[in-house]
Amino acid sequence: KWNYWSKDLEWREMEGDDCGFHYGDGTNEAQDNDFPTVERSRLQEMLSLLGLETYQAQKLTLQDSLQISFDSMKNWAPQVPKDLPWHFLRKLQALNAEARNTTMVLDVPPEAWPAEKESQAEEEMMYWDPAEDVAADIYSFSELPMPDTPVNPLDLLCALLLSSDTFLQQEVLLKMSLCQFALPLVLPDSENHYHTFLLWALRGVVRTWWFQPLRSLGSFREDSVVLSRVPTFAFVRMDVSSNSKSQLLNAVLSPARRQWDCFWHRDLNLGTNPREISDGLVEISWFFPSGKEDLDVFPEPMAFLNLRGDIGSHWLQFKLLTEVSSAVFILTDNISKKEYKLLYSMKESTTKYYFILSPYRGKRNTNLRFLNRLIPVLKIDHSHVLVKVSSTDSEGFVRRIRAIMCSVARSPCRRVSVEDMAHAARKLGLRVDEDFEECQKAKDRMEKILRKIKDVDAYKRDELRLQGEPARRAAQAEREFCQLQWVPEPPEKHRAELRRRVLELRVQQNGQEPTSGVQEFILGISSPSPSERQYFLRWMEWGLARLGQPRPRQPPETLLTLRPKLGGPSDLTEPLWPEPLGVEHFLREMGQFYEAESCLIEAGRLPAGQRRFAHFPGVAVELLLGGLPLELVDGATLSIPVRWVTGLLKELHTRLDRRSRLVVLSALGVPGTGKSTLLNTMFGLKFATGRSCSPRGAFMQLLPVAEGFSQDLGCDQILVIDSGGLISGALASAGDRFELEASLATLLMGLSNVTVVSLAETKDIPPAVLHAFLRLEKMGHMPNYQFVYQNLHDLPVPSPKPRDRRQLLDPPSDLSRATHLEKQGGGFRTLAGLAERQHVWHIPALWHGAPPMAAVSLGYSEAIFELKRCLLENIRNGLSNQNQNIQQLIELLRRL
Repeated sequence: KWNYWSKDLEWREMEGDDCGFHYGDGTNEAQDNDFPTVERSRLQEMLSLLGLETYQAQKLTLQDSLQISFDSMKNWAPQVPKDLPWHFLRKLQALNAEARNTTMVLDVPPEAWPAEKESQAEEEMMYWDPAEDVAADIYSFSELPMPDTPVNPLDLLCALLLSSDTFLQQEVLLKMSLCQFALPLVLPDSENHYHTFLLWALRGVVRTWWFQPLRSLGSFREDSVVLSRVPTFAFVRMDVSSNSKSQLLNAVLSPARRQWDCFWHRDLNLGTNPREISDGLVEISWFFPSGKEDLDVFPEPMAFLNLRGDIGSHWLQFKLLTEVSSAVFILTDNISKKEYKLLYSMKESTTKYYFILSPYRGKRNTNLRFLNRLIPVLKIDHSHVLVKVSSTDSEGFVRRIRAIMCSVARSPCRRVSVEDMAHAARKLGLRVDEDFEECQKAKDRMEKILRKIKDVDAYKRDELRLQGEPARRAAQAEREFCQLQWVPEPPEKHRAELRRRVLELRVQQNGQEPTSGVQEFILGISSPSPSERQYFLRWMEWGLARLGQPRPRQPPETLLTLRPKLGGPSDLTEPLWPEPLGVEHFLREMGQFYEAESCLIEAGRLPAGQRRFAHFPGVAVELLLGGLPLELVDGATLSIPVRWVTGLLKELHTRLDRRSRLVVLSALGVPGTGKSTLLNTMFGLKFATGRSCSPRGAFMQLLPVAEGFSQDLGCDQILVIDSGGLISGALASAGDRFELEASLATLLMGLSNVTVVSLAETKDIPPAVLHAFLRLEKMGHMPNYQFVYQNLHDLPVPSPKPRDRRQLLDPPSDLSRATHLEKQGGGFRTLAGLAERQHVWHIPALWHGAPPMAAVSLGYSEAIFELKRCLLENIRNGLSNQNQNIQQLIELLRRL
């Protein structure tokens, strides 16, 4: 009945000489009269079926989706439709390629159904009439065991996005892009008479690619998909087509001998029910070359658009596609008078049109007659008409489509970015999600700051003044002062000299005023509107990231190219790679102002009533509670600003009130071993990734535990610490850098209940980490630790053999310096009491295939989930040492 009903709607909508469409101002007469009444009930029933109706007024947020709950420990399958949105979000967070699967697992097999329930369900399905009162629960039978899913994956996606705030939408699209799923570009919502162009939601998607020849000078690119101008090809359906657009697009995008299901299609068996609310959805995907001729199906980046539903019912979306595409491919079986009128109205368009026909039922002559009339109107010739029937060679047909696209791209053609598409969408009357007042105010504030940044190094020196030499010298003096407490008889004169030096430096810092850029940043993150704060932070992240991008003709330096520069003796704070300007630098400046002021108050050099920066920790904690990672270890000085971090934790304790029991989970390892990606995939966090762009400091992010689960888990919050690029993995000529790394590893592991050590090779345990174990054993504090061996290569390798695992757990011969420093011997295995099967993990390769078109491998996603479940089980079973509250964490921080 749904199918016949929707067909009738389409027919009534297309009645009349002008087909009822007035797309110039973005309105639709037929849509205003007949269409919305039916669509309203259809959308509302879908939201009710999925349990999302409560999120229409108060949207679902990113923090809601990150909560640790009972389901976080279960690899569960959905059993009722209301499970599907959460199942999709959790699978997507874990970058699971099967996230679109909406099939459900039944508790009761069909043969065990109660007879009365089965007959009741059958009766309701057979005799329900859509013309009856729409308030009736038409899906009352959905709670019964059902042999098939009642939800199309595209309907699930649309319903979830319509129920989510813009920040969760952004996260969903970012994760979908990593899974190589096609992304929604125009989100239909006939319930409220508008469609939304998802410009903001796509802002976070950044892709890298290489032109041929591979990785030569100037071959590398990295840019936001929103800003990249590329040839764009649209695929649409007119009336009925025997050929599937989505399957054809997937074939065009797939390299030889490998099928990529970027666009969902009915043969995927992931939920085959007809679409109810997602007709009118426009999807977008891209191809990005790897620089390897045998892998790249196109030599340059290209974008592909796919309209769900036929163009007669979604004329506004079709009009948009014709205005932004380099070429439009129209799939149809028949061209009738109505379709001819629609296409005739496009006679002023400069877009190139191609028809893919599959004639049947004697319509061949009719099609030819209308095509002959359209040839002069659309400025096409017979080469623009392709026929594909069941006997057509599929591979040859796909090669022909690719050849057409390459020919269009080589000729002068329209090249657009997603931002350009948004401009066209506005002119047609579509709503753009970025046009909200709060978003635009935040953008204006970001641009006001960035306009002053002409040179990043000069800006750091002139505008972020407290992070210069005074901060380095103060951190060094305080480090020496702390080390004196371990000297049996510290010289009082030296202690007094260090104290005097620190106070002088803090007085010098406190005498400064925040510069205009810092003040503007503080105003941005102090906005009373939580949404405006989040918008501002995202705009700052993207704006600063673009400032730090490599020049167009220079490939980025990697850790491998920079490592030879570190051969000789170096300063403790010498970066392993150029550190780009980021949001953390502005927060670090705030921390230095607070640190200097607090130091002077402690020393009696400043009355407490003259404090100017006491509110800074409260401002920063709001960001932490909103999901932003905050710096724990200063990346410039490689030290902890204790007063600033203590102020943050005290403010956090106040805000959380009685929900301040926490567990600390940290990750350490050599840069480039994937520990940040591991944490982000495991918990949905936002730690920076990438060798050439990750900040050097250690960052902390808060994970809330659902109230119903906190008693069982034994904590209310999980504080996750990512060590960034603190541990280089080398002894650095047994010099000061090794001792500094060992101290930082000791500090982070000492704060932790659980520690994950990320390794790239079986013998790649950083000596500084082993040294930290020796120190912590003396303290009597040993966190629950997990060694994670990650395969960083494109091709999968077998997991380590038992002999390799034994080598992994035995200390390397060059650990003698670490044991000598502690005057302690013994094998590491004996010291730590390591149990191989419980503490050593093998994680398969991250990518399935060769980047940039590779998706995250299913094995990686599943292994990460098992590790996550193990960590949470250890926390729940009390294997992670004594859980603590925030006050106890502050005391432990001071002690360490």
